[in-house]
Amino acid sequence: MLLPKRVKYRRVHRGRMTGKALRGNKVTYGDFGLQATEPAWITSNQIEAARVAMTRYCKRFGKVWIKIFPDKPVTAKPAETRMGSGKGSPEYWVAVVKPGRVMFELGGVDEATAREALRLAANKLPIKCKFVKKEEGEQ
Repeated sequence: MLLPKRVKYRRVHRGRMTGKALRGNKVTYGDFGLQATEPAWITSNQIEAARVAMTRYCKRFGKVWIKIFPDKPVTAKPAETRMGSGKGSPEYWVAVVKPGRVMFELGGVDEATAREALRLAANKLPIKCKFVKKEEGEQ
């Protein structure tokens, strides 16, 4: 499970997910990618489930790149607790994903294998995603 080694602040504000991804919206490392088409918080457990689904299907051939990192703590208060008495303690970590963000990349496998592996990974995520290829002329 992914989480930061240390952070400057233990608790952060919820923030906004408006707009589209300006960075990380192209396939850079591999040949194929999984691109988000809607905004969401992706938890570290969901990232790990998607990674496992891809590597299992590829039978550990090829290489997987995870291009999102859960660096935002989400807090929760215990059930049946009265209002007030401060913010809850951090429960899990999320990556803020905006539309257009390439979340996973896959290289070293043929297109049919990559398409199926990324489809299985997309099923583990709470958002709609699309399969993208590396554009011609990119290094």
